[in-house]
Amino acid sequence: MKLRGTLGGMNLLLEPGDTADAVNEALAVRAELLATNVTLEVQGDADPQALEAALNRIRAAGGTPGRVRAPRVTVTAPAPAAEAARPPLPPARTVIVPNTLRAGFRGEYPGSVIVLGDVNPGAEIVAGGDVIVIGALRGVAHAGSGGHGDAIVWARPIASTQIRIGEAVARAPEGSSLSNMRHRDDQPTAEIARLHGGVIQIDTQK
Repeated sequence: MKLRGTLGGMNLLLEPGDTADAVNEALAVRAELLATNVTLEVQGDADPQALEAALNRIRAAGGTPGRVRAPRVTVTAPAPAAEAARPPLPPARTVIVPNTLRAGFRGEYPGSVIVLGDVNPGAEIVAGGDVIVIGALRGVAHAGSGGHGDAIVWARPIASTQIRIGEAVARAPEGSSLSNMRHRDDQPTAEIARLHGGVIQIDTQK
């Protein structure tokens, strides 16, 4: 694990072999450094519990997880103002899925889930917290299951026929997808879905 200052705050690198206990011990004595915008980088096969421990330490110190970076890609988190307005998500750990999810897969997670790949058509993810897909979301995603309408869905892009947030459902017309599909495969565009007034709204992140 490495922690260093940047122009925009701090950068925390989680390396293979870092454990939740080691992260907690190292960050406990550096709490004052975490009270800012913190970029998290996941290097290689990092322990999901170590990532969860880092996120908990940042929030406990009053900081904001600004981004979560996986190899070759960056997930931009919601703006701090929007983050502050969101009620807390279920107290469950974040699960990292290290591969693309193919047709026939169905996964249920009590907390948030980060997929380091695509979610192909025919695959389904149900999460009590956020659903973050580093690649394209073409399968079905349900964030905030159990009525947590504060959850988000993030992907590059959201190209699914159906997503759900809390109790709200957004379906694409038959034969199309929720994405406008103008995105080129070699230039994926990040999109974030949130619940506004009971309706799912999908915005492009630049």
